Amino acid sequence: MFLAVLALAAATPAAKPAPIDGDATRGVSGLPVPRFVSLKSDRAYLRTGPGDRYPVSWVYVRKGLPVEVIREYGIWRQIRDIGGSTGWMNKQLIAGTRTAVVTGQVRTMFAGADLQSNPVWRIEPGALVRVVLCDQAWCRVDRGGKSGYILRSQLWGVQPGETIG
Repeated sequence: MFLAVLALAAATPAAKPAPIDGDATRGVSGLPVPRFVSLKSDRAYLRTGPGDRYPVSWVYVRKGLPVEVIREYGIWRQIRDIGGSTGWMNKQLIAGTRTAVVTGQVRTMFAGADLQSNPVWRIEPGALVRVVLCDQAWCRVDRGGKSGYILRSQLWGVQPGETIG
């Protein structure tokens, strides 16, 4: 399923990145680490180290795909994707727009943040949604003009307990 959203580039042996210094909870940007962001482009390169001289390990071909920033080094962000792959990406290839991927099986979206509220639509696993807000166990998401609430635990792209919106 995830092979449809990711394209594997020819793998080459990884070079060791330079040591990273700094606070483990704040990156050089001053933003929290870890944090979720999304891909800004339909073509984004993941490298084995923080620099253009490092080989490309993945080529992402899905704009808006959520990734988790786990470290920062200058203009480079070490990210982790939904499959657990990690590598380095230039910060110009990512955006602060919050998106998430529906996980598991077909999920029900509800009119309100309550299992007793009316179901409004069903959404397939792997679907990309825009995160509008999250509070406690629920997130309000939007996909193609349709919006509703889904349990946070059914999404990849939001931190446990994170408040959005």
